[in-house]
Amino acid sequence: MSDPLYPPAPAARRRPRPAAPALTIYAPDGSVTTTAARGPAGPGRPMLKELPSDDRPREKLRNSGPATLSEAELLAILLRVGSHGESVLDLAGRLLHEHGGLTGLSRVSFSTLCLVHGLGEAKVCQLKAALELGRRLLVAEPEQRLVVDGPQKIGDLLVMEMRPFEQEVLRVVVLNTKHQVMKMVDVHKGSVNSSLVRVAEVFKEAIRLNGTAILVAHNHPSGDPTPSRQDVEVTEQIVAAGRLLDVDVLDHLIIGDTWLSLRQRGLGFAPAA
Repeated sequence: MSDPLYPPAPAARRRPRPAAPALTIYAPDGSVTTTAARGPAGPGRPMLKELPSDDRPREKLRNSGPATLSEAELLAILLRVGSHGESVLDLAGRLLHEHGGLTGLSRVSFSTLCLVHGLGEAKVCQLKAALELGRRLLVAEPEQRLVVDGPQKIGDLLVMEMRPFEQEVLRVVVLNTKHQVMKMVDVHKGSVNSSLVRVAEVFKEAIRLNGTAILVAHNHPSGDPTPSRQDVEVTEQIVAAGRLLDVDVLDHLIIGDTWLSLRQRGLGFAPAA
């Protein structure tokens, strides 16, 4: 018998079930674990509505107060909902983990955040508004003003505000006798060097407000806070003018991906007697 023109199809082979894809979980306490994805391929992490009511961020805040919540849980309340296959707690944890916490997250531009899976313009607006309210609260009420007794007290705040700037900005922080922040004002935009910065503008707001001290800061758009020779020269001029005006110049911070204190480095400031 000749071979059939249309031979029968071979018996179907049973295909092995694919392994469950890995799912990275960012827990509210900052820990990171990997497990099977949620759905038929694996159990994953429970969605928010499946958690016991006392473990849900809103109920936890209502019953125990906001101080008991982790940063991820507070962020989850702002974001409200997650995305397909990812709970809002996982989304909040992922954002904090990938951007280095709240400080790093605050530096990310609006347009970049809108590209993150699980976010959109509405969520990004909520997030940016909340971060701005927190920033304003630091200098809102006189009795609750930020006390600057070292660069670490204000350095992170200035990084959050000034790191996204695309050009150099010289900022003056005016302080009272208790070294509380009275006002922050930008006095120069563009390259910061001794030939362009007007020292009189640096002290103008401090004199008007009867401030007794200032802290100056400027950003490096490159993200590298290493001071240049011009940075040191400007600092020397500002410190000298402060002595004449009886306004103490506490420090000059260079702002990049982190901050750098010229006083701590002994640059532009006379050694302590």
